[in-house]
Amino acid sequence: MQKPIVEIEFCTQCRWLLRAAWLAQELLTTFESDLGSVNLIPGTGGVLDVRCDGQLIFSRKAAGRFPESKELKQMVRDLIDPDRPLGHSDTAVKPMLE
Repeated sequence: MQKPIVEIEFCTQCRWLLRAAWLAQELLTTFESDLGSVNLIPGTGGVLDVRCDGQLIFSRKAAGRFPESKELKQMVRDLIDPDRPLGHSDTAVKPMLE
C-alpha cells in the first residue's frame, strides 16, 4: 500500500518558504513512518495550500489565515489514521473545506 503524500504549495513572492518548511518538518516529525513524502511546491499570488493525496485540506486564502501546526496535524491524522492518538493535539477537527 502506498503511503500518503502531503504537498504544501507556498508563495515565493511572499517569502513563505520557511513557514512551509516548518510545517513540513512538523508533519514529518509526527508522521515519520506514515507519510510517503511531504513536498514543498513553489507558487505565487499569496498561496499557502496544503493537500493530502491531492485533496485540499487547508487554504490560507479560504481561511483568511495560516494553519496552526496542531490543526494541520489533526487534519492529516483524520485523513490517514483517524484512530491515531496525537497526545496533546488529540482533538479531532473537521476538514476546513467541505
